[in-house]
Amino acid sequence: MSEWNAMTFEGKDIILRVVREQADAMFGLIEDPATWEQPTACEGWTTRDVVGHIVDTTEGYFRAFEAARGERDDAPPHGLTVMAELANEGATSFRSLSQEEMVQRLHEDFEKMQGILQPLGAEDWTGMMVTHAYMGPVPAFFFAAGQLMDYGVHTWDLREGRGQVHALNGDVADLLVPFMFALWQGTCRAETVTEPFDIGIRVGGRNGGDYKVSVSNEGMTYGPGEIDDLPALIEFDAASLVLRTYNRMNSGTVRGDHALAERYLNLFFAI
Repeated sequence: MSEWNAMTFEGKDIILRVVREQADAMFGLIEDPATWEQPTACEGWTTRDVVGHIVDTTEGYFRAFEAARGERDDAPPHGLTVMAELANEGATSFRSLSQEEMVQRLHEDFEKMQGILQPLGAEDWTGMMVTHAYMGPVPAFFFAAGQLMDYGVHTWDLREGRGQVHALNGDVADLLVPFMFALWQGTCRAETVTEPFDIGIRVGGRNGGDYKVSVSNEGMTYGPGEIDDLPALIEFDAASLVLRTYNRMNSGTVRGDHALAERYLNLFFAI
């Protein structure tokens, strides 16, 4: 279903719709003064810091698109290994500002980002390269996925921190599945791999399927393939894949070589 694959132009309208829905859900969670200092699933962050993180990230997107259009110099990417540290610095840098100021700023940043993404045509959606602060040059559609990660996953974080019984939105999870493999690829500690191996990943949902993953000291590769004969297989529903990739929970069903599956799951550094 190409309309659910945001890496294609056919998926543009759906991902931007779901981003707006998740942003509306987040706004409903952050506007009550009683919630501002509540903990979240992000270690050391309260609601205030999650808002600060999304403001910091989104305003970085503005600069990235300005550079892609020749309106400012392009900044070299930091790399994913320092993302957790720098993202924390950015998120906490707004702590002196009031809740009212930050919520209003988040609203304005969200609408500005939608104003950048909505007009993109088919050629720009997949062909316009924009330098992500940590990942380097990526197609413009990746920034829509970044907004979905921020508003979708962090809305889950807010609810988790409040002790609510809840679950990740299915549309969010389905849209993010392809990006989770790319995220795994970028955070793989390949230098720790002493013996190459293959493993199967089976995922449910609209972007689900069987993926053969190969790991060596040169990195991780993946793609659709036959996996039933591999020594280990890990099954995920779409949401548990997303939450596992973001280190929010130990999820998944292992079939076959359990030690090999755990070897795989422990390969990745957190961002």
